[in-house]
Amino acid sequence: MNESRDIRLVSIVIPVFNEASGLVELLARTEAACNTLTQDYEIILIDDGSRDGSVDLISEAAARPDSRVVAVMLNRNYGQHAAIMAGFEQVRGDLVVTLDADLQNPPEEIPRLVEAAAGYDVVGTVRANRHDSWARTLPSRLINYAAKKSTGVQMHDYGCMLRAYRKPIVDAMLECHERSTFIPILANSFARSTTEIDVAHAEREHGDSKYTPMRLINLMFDLVTCMTTAPLRLLSIVGIVVASLGFLLAVILIVMRLALGPAWAVNGVFTLFAVLFTFVGAQFIAMGLLGEYIGRMYNDVRARPRYFVQEIVRGDAAESADTQTRYAS
Repeated sequence: MNESRDIRLVSIVIPVFNEASGLVELLARTEAACNTLTQDYEIILIDDGSRDGSVDLISEAAARPDSRVVAVMLNRNYGQHAAIMAGFEQVRGDLVVTLDADLQNPPEEIPRLVEAAAGYDVVGTVRANRHDSWARTLPSRLINYAAKKSTGVQMHDYGCMLRAYRKPIVDAMLECHERSTFIPILANSFARSTTEIDVAHAEREHGDSKYTPMRLINLMFDLVTCMTTAPLRLLSIVGIVVASLGFLLAVILIVMRLALGPAWAVNGVFTLFAVLFTFVGAQFIAMGLLGEYIGRMYNDVRARPRYFVQEIVRGDAAESADTQTRYAS
């Protein structure tokens, strides 16, 4: 393997939002897993506007003697992907591993990702024996299908955030300034070589899922509109099909009325409403999708920051690892 692709420092990026009940266990298990690595490591915890004491726990973890934790506090909740991007700005490692804070993807899988990263730009994961309800798995399958079609990269589980990225891929993502970002898809658009491995998946033991049905709907809209303009082209196709069917239906109605008389369909009133509702529904769908794109254009034109970092606390050991890595480079 090329010397320039060797991994000397591994950065673990974990977004945190109201996870105080499981944060101590998360840190303990993550540090234990990272201590088995042959490489040095740092753990970057990003508080995404928590209101349950997570900020204090993260700050205390970074302030411990010889801590390898970097605490990044955002001023409010910006969402999981924005928080991860804020963490990416602080990473110093040659390999960056992202991990959810809910412990459904065990931190013990981190060494396997580091091992699998040899020779690859991106390491994806597939949740084996997934412990989620159908209300979570069905949207996830739709997202995976849309992601495959929009990127052309055949990965099976874009919804799992336990993934590994080479530092050049992370740097390339940081150069992208759009407001809506779906990190796994964005990373694959820059990756030359990708792979994926099966990882364990556990039931949530602490707290509740932060992905409510409305958040899942927002995520799906973000996915569709932030990576492709295919829906706009699809609208034109749908419009042509609906218009053609409407014309054909009008011809059939005229023929039926001449052949059977006006009484066969209550003088055509119900049929007229059916046709009207079809066109109105198609128009509302088109207006909604166009509104999504226009809204994202408006946000990008304003060019406001995706997030505001209120405070950063970097542990002594993490700072030392950073210095050693820069000297080794």
